[in-house]
Amino acid sequence: MSTDTDLLWSPSRSAAESSNIAGFMRWLSETRGLTFSDYPELWRWSTTDLSVFWAAVWEFYGLDAVSGYDEVLADASMPGATWFTGARMNFAEQCFARTTDARPALISVFEGGVPVETSWRQLGRDVAAVAASLREMGVGPGDRVAGYLPNTSQAVVALLASAAVGAVWTVCSPDFGTPSVLARLQQAQPTVLVAADGYSYGGKEFDRRPAVAELVDGLPTVRHLIAVDHLHTSATSTSWCRRPEVVQQPWSALLDNQAELSFADVPFDHPLWILWSSGTTGVPKGIVQSHGGIVVELLKSLGLGVDLRSDDRYFFHTSTSWMVWNFMVGGLLHGATIVLYDGSPTYPDVNGVWKVAEQTRATMVGVGAAYLVAAEKADAHPAAESDLSALRSVLQTGSSLPGSTWRWVYDRLAPDAWLQSICGGTDICSVLAGGSPLLPVRAGRIQCPALGVALAAWDASGHSLVGSQGELVVTAPLPSMPLHFVDDPENQRYLASYFDVYPGVWRHGDWVTIDPDLSVVVAGRSDSTLNRMGVRMGSADIYAVVEQLPQIVDSLVIGAELPDGRYFMPLFVVLAEGESFDATFRGTIAASIKHKLSPRHVPDAIVPIAAVPRTLTGKKLEVPVKRIIQGARAADVTAEGAVTHPEVLAWFEDFTARLPAGPPRQPVSATSSSPRSSAA
Repeated sequence: MSTDTDLLWSPSRSAAESSNIAGFMRWLSETRGLTFSDYPELWRWSTTDLSVFWAAVWEFYGLDAVSGYDEVLADASMPGATWFTGARMNFAEQCFARTTDARPALISVFEGGVPVETSWRQLGRDVAAVAASLREMGVGPGDRVAGYLPNTSQAVVALLASAAVGAVWTVCSPDFGTPSVLARLQQAQPTVLVAADGYSYGGKEFDRRPAVAELVDGLPTVRHLIAVDHLHTSATSTSWCRRPEVVQQPWSALLDNQAELSFADVPFDHPLWILWSSGTTGVPKGIVQSHGGIVVELLKSLGLGVDLRSDDRYFFHTSTSWMVWNFMVGGLLHGATIVLYDGSPTYPDVNGVWKVAEQTRATMVGVGAAYLVAAEKADAHPAAESDLSALRSVLQTGSSLPGSTWRWVYDRLAPDAWLQSICGGTDICSVLAGGSPLLPVRAGRIQCPALGVALAAWDASGHSLVGSQGELVVTAPLPSMPLHFVDDPENQRYLASYFDVYPGVWRHGDWVTIDPDLSVVVAGRSDSTLNRMGVRMGSADIYAVVEQLPQIVDSLVIGAELPDGRYFMPLFVVLAEGESFDATFRGTIAASIKHKLSPRHVPDAIVPIAAVPRTLTGKKLEVPVKRIIQGARAADVTAEGAVTHPEVLAWFEDFTARLPAGPPRQPVSATSSSPRSSAA
């Protein structure tokens, strides 16, 4: 339970009263006769009277002027819930529904460059031109258009144009390896590929034209290649592909198409896009979400949760492969300006993101937890080095944030801003638990479950827990839950992903504690939880201790049940440059864990490694490494090109092969064979 000593921020009375959610509550009182004294009361109503709540969201955001419907929730079963039957809605059309004026819709920043604005009016012209070009290529409702693009305006235009014609959009960032991209796009079977010539990162340029040629070779369904000059203005003057039947056109030629902005009239549940799971535990899952489901969910989550407004400048540091890119593009539904940054967050230094925020006068900035932790470790002080006076909120996601980093945000980054820690995911392209402008911010705690999300912590028997850790479950459907997975005709992978433990109830795969005040603590993935002698421990607790040591820049802890019945819990640490590892330092780490957590948390082995392998969106590969330690081959637990530092996975195979028999109670030394390449 939180205490007042954890309090970091409270909304002022004027800020709370002027928030979107306060306006929604006043509207409910005036139009429905529904009054709520506080957020918990509103949340409980929103999760128990689903049809009335979602009908209210529909009307509050003016969707009643767009389409009628027969029933809000005709079938509440999971999976397979049926929402807003009879309604028709196009995501792209709704992105233009609130403004088409000369204000900027997009602000694009390339690494080391200056901001370039795209007005709403220009965005509409570009989308109309590209949509008309797609129609001329024969693309229509249900066809698939794929992108191989960095975080640029072309990616946003291509998404909106695809949605406008009723096609299904999917995208991979060009920093993904070719095999990883093919593992996704071969499932999608696109007819059109929109590809950039490369991208910039960390002061370097990466030419991806040879990779585009490989992609076209590996995607027999592709008939049109749209080539985007990003690094080189003359890059599209020659062919990028080896298949003569594929028609290659430069992006600029599509923009020359003079057309009126028009939108396919599609049903509420028409597929909008395919998002992809990380692909670190098998073939990536293609998660299909609907036009209507995404519209109502992102109107609700960004409007009533994040408190996004039309005058905001909304910047999330992300690649196109992370679902927060889609979550950021959803800001257009609110008439907000979105900031697109193609580059490293630490270029030219650790304050790179905040320099972009200063350049663009961003009011809301989203980042991964790892970036904030790295800035704290570097003793960065962005508030002293950049003008962040426009910043009113910081969004943080990706993994749990150590308590010290929460405090660093208020000490060194944004003393007066509202820090929103949000938990959700690719699965719903939205927020399960996050912020509310009506509630205080306390260190280490997500403020609340999101409206409409029937969030709970359950024990193994399906009993609800309050104040104790359990499986994160959602007991009622959400509009943006997947329609289905790609190439999963009997829903076998879908059912196995979320409904194998509690039939009919969504199991998200995280350990969570929900306190009586509705504040939420996520302790990590439940399939990678540490479990010693029946006591569960969150890996995030150990990271919070270990990564505060100045000699350590990263860490990975694994709890593995071995075939002979033993339980092995090693801790792998990445040393700061110039640091050495010996028995004394090993003892320092163990003592720190024992003192700040408990003797039970002390690992069986503490081993230096060159780097912690992660997904390309920054999540530590706890489950794949656990499976390697349990005897799996690295090639069987992750796809090539889907992770950073894949060479370290081979090292884990060697480490596992050298483990001594019997309970590993003494430290296992792996220093001599630990890779010390540039991967560190």
